Amino acid sequence: MSGSEFKFRFVRSLADVDPLAWDLCANPADPVLAPEDEGQFERFNPFISHAFLNALEISGSAITREGWAPFHVLVEDGSGRLAACAPCYLKSHSMGEYVFDYAWADAYERAGGRYYPKLQVSVPFTPAQGRRLLVASGHGAPAARAKLIEALEALREETGASSIHVTFPVKSECDALEEAGYLPRTGKQFHFFNKGYGAFDDFLADLASRKRKSIKRERRDALNDGVEIHRLTGADISEEHWDAFFHFYMDTGARKWGRPYLTRAFFSQIGETMADRILLVMVRRNGRWIAGAINFIGDDALYGRNWGALEERPFLHFEVCYYQAIEFAISRGLKRVEAGAQGEHKLARGYQPVTTYSAHSIADPRLSRAVADFLVHEREAVAQEIDLYGEHVPFRRDLAREESE
Repeated sequence: MSGSEFKFRFVRSLADVDPLAWDLCANPADPVLAPEDEGQFERFNPFISHAFLNALEISGSAITREGWAPFHVLVEDGSGRLAACAPCYLKSHSMGEYVFDYAWADAYERAGGRYYPKLQVSVPFTPAQGRRLLVASGHGAPAARAKLIEALEALREETGASSIHVTFPVKSECDALEEAGYLPRTGKQFHFFNKGYGAFDDFLADLASRKRKSIKRERRDALNDGVEIHRLTGADISEEHWDAFFHFYMDTGARKWGRPYLTRAFFSQIGETMADRILLVMVRRNGRWIAGAINFIGDDALYGRNWGALEERPFLHFEVCYYQAIEFAISRGLKRVEAGAQGEHKLARGYQPVTTYSAHSIADPRLSRAVADFLVHEREAVAQEIDLYGEHVPFRRDLAREESE
């Protein structure tokens, strides 16, 4: 099917899109894995599902009033079937994105330009890799993706946006966008990779002795003084748990970041629609919930998202967010754990450096040239940093040598 047979349109609410049609694009039953996407591609990614994205809107978390005006892009074939789509938002700020362009905005506005609004193709508040140009399976998929990229430029012109930013796509999408004139950008995260471990102790056995002892000590110290860990999924998660977790989330978010993004209604909504894709790790002491972390379960990966605590206890964050996630992933046979943005401290706890991607199209050629020059140097620095971190992974030297050969 040629690109001319596809048509695009924009919708202001995901509630106006048939959930099944969206999900056939977001998580097709027979996805094609590009070699360059190895380790990033999900057979099912919870964040690009209709249920998750719609929950952000109907809960009041990602809406126009909060600076996230939905402008989702739909590409339909000649019969009106949804062939491709992209979660897209007209942004009036750069918060909640985890790929930082504040300096670009400041420089452009100092020079007399208007950086906002801009278009953001992303999952709001979610620094997790995954497909962003969502294309249904079929022979017309390449043409549908090309039409989707064309539609984004049309939307930029229609809205008067300064730029288009596609954040945390898989590598093949970043490459396709670069071919279309977008500027590629790289970043780094730290992920745990499950090497077929049967239990947490098997993972520990792969670590250098000093690191293994350190993790055992941290886990022991985190779980003393009557601390109890509860891993909850599916129907085991109740409104009582959501009430407690939201308390942690708001308290910790307000103290550390100033403004938590998600509303209480969001957690109830995902609890109703996708509880089987949620792992809630809750901490209890003396009959009282004191901390917790929410994770989302894909077919290949576990994604750690938000954490909060009412009591500051040594190593409890590491236990709840990192070690419990590793244990759960091993028990489910998941290939990796993505524990969120940044965090060099994850390296000592078995997480390894990986490259993340984004792509940016800037309308003003002057700003585009300046950003392009900056990104050349930034990509070099990121690559060097990842190489350096790779030399300090906590695994036994004999294993590190085997993997590098």
